[in-house]
This record gives sequence, C-alpha cells and structure tokens, in this order.
Amino acid sequence: MVSGETRYALTELRRGVLEYCVLSVLRHRESYAFEIVRTLSSAGELLTSEGTIYPLLARLRRDELVTTTWRESEAGPPRRYYRLTDAGGRALTAFVDDWGRFRTAVDELLAGTAREGS
Repeated sequence: MVSGETRYALTELRRGVLEYCVLSVLRHRESYAFEIVRTLSSAGELLTSEGTIYPLLARLRRDELVTTTWRESEAGPPRRYYRLTDAGGRALTAFVDDWGRFRTAVDELLAGTAREGS
C-alpha cells in the first residue's frame, strides 16, 4: 500500500465514524457547527471542515437524531445549536457497543493475536 492509499483508507475510516463522533460531542451539551468542528479537530485524526459538517448535521436532523434551536450570538449572526435527541442517544449507545467489538477484533488481527478459526 502506498502513501496515497493510506490517506484514502484514513479518509474512509473518518467518513464512517464521523456522524457518531458528532453525536458524542453532543452527548453532554448542545453546540453549534463551528464549535463541533473545533472539538473534532482538537481530537487529532478527526479533522473536518464546516463544508463537511453542515450536510452531516442536516442529515442527523432529518433522521431525528439531533434537534436544533436558534440563539443570538454576541459575535455575529444567530447560531443554530444542535442537541442530541433520545433517538440520537440510542444510536450512539448502539455504535459504542459495536465499536468496542469491532476495535477489539481489528486490534487483535493487527497485533497478530487473533485466534484462527474463531
């Protein structure tokens, strides 16, 4: 695998988990899009942009995993704040369970400790 293919793999991994990372950011408090982007960026490999996050947030809203409210901002126009719904919380909990099993399986294979035939 060459370097460009490695970056593609990372992009695909990021794309696959980004919505759950956003739900996780919203687990304990509501937030607006740019703040979500900053939080994801500070996590390291989850770099994203507002251009990526807005369509994702719109889909999460359409799927009723988040809800929104508008609030005035001291620094510019009103901001749309996103909050996790009960359905979003259930989706996140299910993902966390699946992720744990998935991560363990991948880690075992990468470390060479996976049991053959199980």
